[in-house]
Parts: sequence; C-alpha cells; structure tokens
Amino acid sequence: MDLTQHIESRRDAYLQELCEFLKIPSVSTQSAHKTDVERAAKWVADKLRAIGMDSVEMIPTKMHPLVYAESLRAPGKPTVLLYGHYDVQPPEPLDLWTSPAFEPTVRDGQLFGRGTADDKGQVHIHLSALDALVKASGKLPINIKILIEGEEEVGSVNLWDYVQGNKNKLQADALIVSDTSMLGAGVPSITYGLRGLNYYQIEITGPAQDLHSGVFVGAVPNPLTILCELFAQLHDKNFHVTVPGFYNDVAKPSSAERKALLKLPFKEKEFKKTVGAPGLSGERGFSLPEQLWYRPTLELNGIWGGYTAQGSKTVIPSKAYAKFSCRLVPNQNPDKITRAVEKHIRKLLPKSVTCKFDVHSQGKPWVAPYTHPFFEVAHKALEKGFGKRAVFIREGGSIPFVTQMHDTFKVPCILLGFGLPDENAHAPDEHLSLENYYGGIKAVANFYQGLGNL
Repeated sequence: MDLTQHIESRRDAYLQELCEFLKIPSVSTQSAHKTDVERAAKWVADKLRAIGMDSVEMIPTKMHPLVYAESLRAPGKPTVLLYGHYDVQPPEPLDLWTSPAFEPTVRDGQLFGRGTADDKGQVHIHLSALDALVKASGKLPINIKILIEGEEEVGSVNLWDYVQGNKNKLQADALIVSDTSMLGAGVPSITYGLRGLNYYQIEITGPAQDLHSGVFVGAVPNPLTILCELFAQLHDKNFHVTVPGFYNDVAKPSSAERKALLKLPFKEKEFKKTVGAPGLSGERGFSLPEQLWYRPTLELNGIWGGYTAQGSKTVIPSKAYAKFSCRLVPNQNPDKITRAVEKHIRKLLPKSVTCKFDVHSQGKPWVAPYTHPFFEVAHKALEKGFGKRAVFIREGGSIPFVTQMHDTFKVPCILLGFGLPDENAHAPDEHLSLENYYGGIKAVANFYQGLGNL
C-alpha cells in the first residue's frame, strides 16, 4: 500500500484520535485548567511514543510542560525541527458556541471545537503524517526533532529559556511550523513573513476611591472618560497611528513582492463575509493585503472600569484599564516602539490622573526569502496533497518563536498553514476544514518524504 492509500485508509482513525485530543480543555491562561494542560502534554507524549520516536520527554517548566521527541535514524538525510503548541485559548463566551467548545463536532465538512485550527488540529496533521510514513514504509525518511509547547497562548513564557540552554540538542537544517492559515479555501499556502507583536496594559487612576457621581461629578477626573479620549487620539482620520516616529523604520515591499502580491487570488468579497462587519476600515492608501501583512497597527484589545454589573450604580470610578497591542513589520524595533508609545501616551494624559504602563510581551516581526531547496519540496508536496499549486504569502499574526529560532540558528523557517481565515481561531465556533485536514496530512507526509529524497 502506498503512502496516499494508507492515509486514505486511516481517515476515520485519524479523525477519532484528533477528537480525543480536542476534548482536553488545555487552556493555558487559566489556572483552573493546569491539570488539563498537563493531560494534553501527556497525550502528545504518548502519541509520539506510539509513532515510534526514539526519545520522548515531558519537560517541566515554571508553568506548563514542554514535550520533546526525536528520531535520528536517517544518517546523511536532512534534520528538521517541528514546532507547535497543544495549549488553546479560553472558550468564552460559551453561549456563542453552536456546540460545546470541548465536544468536537462535525458539521458540513467542518470539525468544530476549540483548538481545531489553532493549533491542535495542525499539530495532529504532522503527527498523523509521521505515523503514516512509519506504517507505510517502516521508517521515517528524514531525521526529526519535535518540540510541542503548552504556553504559546500566554507568550511562550518558558520556551525560549529551554531553547537557549539546549542549542546543540535542537540544531536542525530547518524549522517547520503549522500554526498559520491558507490564503483561502482551495489555495494551499506557504507563509514567509509574520508581523511582530507588542502587548501592553495601562491603568489610569484618578480619585483615590470610587466616588458618588452626584456629589462629585463635574469637578473630579473620570479615568474612564480620559481613557476613551486617549485612545481616540491614537489614530487620525486616515487611521494612521499618531505616535511620533511609529512609521520611521517600516520596510517597504520590493517591486517583485508587490508584483507577486497583485497576482494572489485574494478575494475581498470573501474577506468581508468572514469579518461580518457592515464595512471595512484601515489605513488609507494601502490595499487590503498590504494593510493585513505589510503595515503596522495599534489596536485596543480590551477596556474596563467602573460599575458594569446588573442595574445602576452612579459612581466616578477610581481606576480604568485597557489592554492594547501593536503589530510590527520588518525593520521596526519592539523596544523602540514601546518607548515611543509610552512616551506619547504619557504626554497625552492630563495631570489630573496617574498612569501605570505595563509591557506584557514584545515580539519582533519576521520575513525571509523562500529560495532554499526545502521550499521547493514544500511547494511540490502541497500540490500533491491538494491538487493545486501553492502560493507564497505573509500573515498578519505573530509567532515569536519563529523569529527567535531564525535569528539564533540561521536556518529556513517553513510555515505550512492548513487553517482558513474564517475558521474563528480565538473565537466561538472555531473550526477546521476536514478537506484541509486530510489534504494537510498527505501534503506533510509527501513533504517529509521529499526531503528524504534530496
């Protein structure tokens, strides 16, 4: 039985196995799920042992365990490092799910459940591809090292310390990641660029405690009002970020990139449907793909303060809070942007309040050429898996680990994404196309097999 036939014969078994994985509520951001996160790590480790990895470790950290495995039985063949994560975002708001978040359900050719697209489903594509290769030929065609973490959704807090202390152990000829999306349905894609991410929280304090609004309103600063006014000033009418120097180092795409960008089958109508808003908004003067991939942003992610429970309570709140982030593009320096943003915010705030500015995380953008022979193997493998030629794209999201690994090991980073833009990663009713899931298994298996033939 050849590789494709073997994968086809195991379709139901692979799906059942993925559903077992998805049922584990491995929410890394919530301490109540700490044991669930550990269960998910053990599930990954047990699966890697079942595949036949030579060495499998569950590595404890200060937060959630890393899972590492390797198979180095192919002398003279390439060695790749596969990275992914088994932790997931919180499922709330629960009432917006059509079926429960941790009860995976198939509807209309889609598998619904938290972690289907980000990133359990995509990790499982690789695990299934490795299983298929071993079952079909008795061995793996390449050497592989596998690192699956449980803290990606909380900033990969302990991952980099482990990498820095184990450089020789993790050295490989390429990094392989599947935690991105295809450009659209039926368009297999290889991502060669990611935006970086700086994440902040501010706390604005006015009066020493909440005050009766009838007694004090009109003479006392309201932190919530001031916070709203602050964020209203961080963009101009063209949706340019108003922080001085914010765009100084932004790299412009080359003429070749612009030409390739125009040829992509990017469907604005489908994008609008995915978003579901009455209309789109963004930085004027740039196309939609440029706004999403090539331009930096500053976004308000959450704002709260005062009384929000049922009924009314007339108070001037003592404090107001906001979480916000900047997506960065090549040549922007995360430290420099943080200094500029904090300086501008403090300048805009009135003297009647104080501000606490916290930096939760910083991440560099990443972009790399796709001329290495491994990319050509990936291109051909995707065509075998999906029956269509792949395209090269950038993505607006961030994977800090990719940048760190690229800077440290100076090897190609090949991002093979099998999600779709409308699959609600981080939102209710997250789902993964079963066509992409099975096509992904075939593509990845052919990719590893193709690397072994180099």
